[in-house]
Amino acid sequence: MILEMKIPSPGESITEVEISSWLVKDGDYVKKDQPIAEVDSDKATLELPAEKSGVITLKVEEGEVIEVGSVICLIDVDAEKPDSEETPKEEKTSLEKPSDSVEVKSTTYAKGTASPSARKILEEKGINPDEIKGTGKDGRIIKEDAINAVKLLKTPIENGLRGSNRKKLSMLRRKVAQRLVSVKNETAMLTTFNEVNMQPIFDLRKKYKEIFKEKHGVSLGFMSFFTKAVTRALQMYPDVNSMIDGDYKVEFDYQDISIAVSGPKGLMVPVIRNAENLTFKGIESEVKRLAIRAREGQITVDEMVGGTFTITNGGVFGSMLSTPIINPPQSAILGMHNIVNRPMAVDGEVVIQPIMYVALSYDHRVIDGRESVGFLVAVKEALENPVELLMNGDIEKALEI
Repeated sequence: MILEMKIPSPGESITEVEISSWLVKDGDYVKKDQPIAEVDSDKATLELPAEKSGVITLKVEEGEVIEVGSVICLIDVDAEKPDSEETPKEEKTSLEKPSDSVEVKSTTYAKGTASPSARKILEEKGINPDEIKGTGKDGRIIKEDAINAVKLLKTPIENGLRGSNRKKLSMLRRKVAQRLVSVKNETAMLTTFNEVNMQPIFDLRKKYKEIFKEKHGVSLGFMSFFTKAVTRALQMYPDVNSMIDGDYKVEFDYQDISIAVSGPKGLMVPVIRNAENLTFKGIESEVKRLAIRAREGQITVDEMVGGTFTITNGGVFGSMLSTPIINPPQSAILGMHNIVNRPMAVDGEVVIQPIMYVALSYDHRVIDGRESVGFLVAVKEALENPVELLMNGDIEKALEI
């Protein structure tokens, strides 16, 4: 029996996907639930598992965009599983006993085997796959290995290298680009700035971070303080937690906080659900879980939709100041930046303090200057007075230690 495998819907409103890469070759024997392809949607990259065991016939090329529900491959479920332990026929006829060191070639991807996209690049440039060390699963040669091998072929001239590389953007990256341009063109986006003295949070983390980590298994980072400061400010200024839908303004009585995470396929924005109800421990645990899933390419579409406000931290890359772009259809985004010791007036004296510049980009169609500035000031006040405003005066109870 021949099974037609079709592209399932990765999520609501997604109508087409792109085959990012095949993880098997045409004619391979695949096992049920074995990942056979990486599929890009406009929101995430997902692995597609085999629905049945059998010999696979690929029907779609890498990089091809197909509609949800289209046939991606055929699986002959009646095909017998190859015996990888069996000695090749030509060796059976030999009078000599095969050496234990003879390696039987697997019918699936193996060390030194190029993926279809990598093989195409290597053939065009006349590069022998045997000369390349694969970095993919089980040592297979992936597209990036082939691209890097081509770069090594370029010969420097008197004024330096002048090579170039043309690479198609992934569907996710193309969608992100489209959304960012639409935000700039379709919203009245403004950015307001402030500075935060991080010394109070530094003092708390220095005193309690080891106890917190030993008790809960996660670090006491900055994100929990910022998330709690943001949820408090959103309750004070609900317009910042709203969005425009045509001629209507949609207001939310909950705070689902999106956090920007750099993943292998680009920027991912998973969501912390009902962040207003979470403790410091709960926020740090959820941040860690979502960040790991995003970086390992395991994040799902459902985990990235529905946020009401976004926090992005360019400071981890060294950014001092930026104007973050709103994550549609949300109306505002908070940008965190690096922390630098700067001179600051404290009680009439100039002292050196760890300062972070923060930025709030917002849609002026739904958020006025009073709300945007007031919101950012409320975030600043909470971060500079965390014990009173974020912990209700009881540190140990707030940290659950």
